[in-house]
Amino acid sequence: MTMMKWFYGKKWLGMKSFVVMAILVLLAGCNLSVEVGGSVDTGSGSTGNSGNGPANGELARVVSVVDGDTIRVEINGQEIPVRYIGVNTPERDEACYTEATNFNRSMVEGRVVSLVRDQSDTDRYDRLLRYVYVGNTFVNEELAAQGYAEAVLYEPDDEYFDHFRILEQQAAASSLGCHPTGIFNDSNDRR
Repeated sequence: MTMMKWFYGKKWLGMKSFVVMAILVLLAGCNLSVEVGGSVDTGSGSTGNSGNGPANGELARVVSVVDGDTIRVEINGQEIPVRYIGVNTPERDEACYTEATNFNRSMVEGRVVSLVRDQSDTDRYDRLLRYVYVGNTFVNEELAAQGYAEAVLYEPDDEYFDHFRILEQQAAASSLGCHPTGIFNDSNDRR
C-alpha cells in the first residue's frame, strides 16, 4: 500500500465518522416529539411578542377550532375545550364570525400550544380558561391586535386586560379585522 492510498483511506474513514457523529449530534439535539400534557417553564416571566414566550404553561395539541376564541385540545389522551381569557370574538350568528374563526384556525389548528392559567381554572361551561401561545406568539394578544377580538374583562382573570384593550383600540383606529363591521361597538367590556 502506498502512502497516498493509506492517507486517503484514513481521511475517508475519518470523514465517514465525522458525518455519522454530526448526524447523531443533530438528532440528539432535536426533540422531534413533543410530550403533550407536559409543562414548559422558560423562566422568562415575559409574554407577548418579546420572543420569550410564556412563563409557565401546559402543552397540548389543538385538535379543532370551535370559533375565534375557543379551541379543543388533547391533553393526556383527553379532548378538552379551552376558552381564551380576556378576549371575545363574534359569535356564530354575528358579523365577522367566519373571519375571526379562520384567523384563529390559521394560528393554532393542529399545532402544539402552551396553555397558561390566570386565576380561574374553568368557566361555567367547564372549559379551561387559558392564555394560549404557539411558540412565542401570544394568540389572545394577536386576536386583539389584528382586530378579530375585543378586550373583555372576565374577573378575576385580568392580568392582560389593559394590554388587550390598548391593542383593540389600535386595531379599531386602523380599521383592522372585524372593526369595520361595527361588531365591537357595544362598550361593554365586563362579562
